[in-house]
Amino acid sequence: MAYLEQAEACADGYGETAAAAPTLSPAAEQKCLVDYAPLVKRIVRQLNSQVAGAIDRDDMEQIGLMGLLEALRRYGTPDAAFGSYASLRIRGAILDELRRQDWRPRAVRQHSHKLRDAMRALTRKLGREPAEHEAIAGLGLTPEEYQSYLLDENAEQIASFDDLLQDTLSDAGSAPSPEEQLMVRRSLEQALNGLDEREQRVVQMYYEFELSYKEIAAVLDLTDARVCQLNKAALGKMKAVLQR
Repeated sequence: MAYLEQAEACADGYGETAAAAPTLSPAAEQKCLVDYAPLVKRIVRQLNSQVAGAIDRDDMEQIGLMGLLEALRRYGTPDAAFGSYASLRIRGAILDELRRQDWRPRAVRQHSHKLRDAMRALTRKLGREPAEHEAIAGLGLTPEEYQSYLLDENAEQIASFDDLLQDTLSDAGSAPSPEEQLMVRRSLEQALNGLDEREQRVVQMYYEFELSYKEIAAVLDLTDARVCQLNKAALGKMKAVLQR
């Protein structure tokens, strides 16, 4: 799968460059920032649709550019694997800032936790994951409120998974050994193989092609809420495998 190949390239590329990344000249850095600016914009567009405008889009792009600059200075001269590595650093920088600003008020977080508990109770009662209309009725929400709840849940899951993925693919202190790189590749392959076909496609479109939920929903002919559910389920399964 393309996503696995991309993640493997990131692990391999980091292993080759992390130990002694060559310093780029200011002119070379500037050129790389311009060349990879579209990557920052795609990631910002993707994340912005899921955090309800918690940070101004222009501010998110500035944070993303700082993440890109940090990636360049750690990595050195970009090669075929740099885009994957930079994507993680850009996303990580933005998600770190969201967490720093505590983007969800306490009351909203508490309400979300209550809804999460209610969703688990409904799942136990049905013996399966509830369909969208069942969840809306069971939680007593409007379709819009349910969509907002799913986006909040996914934002937390994505942040948690991205942190784990960065820890798995790279160690800022030392370059991973060939044995560690092989272990990462096998873990990712196992994690992806544990997903069903639609979950694999959602993960690929979200992480490799940086599509928003709305765009993924249009491609797969699903509702935005269903894409949220598939993405959350997929990340939960992959996270469980990677943590082992």
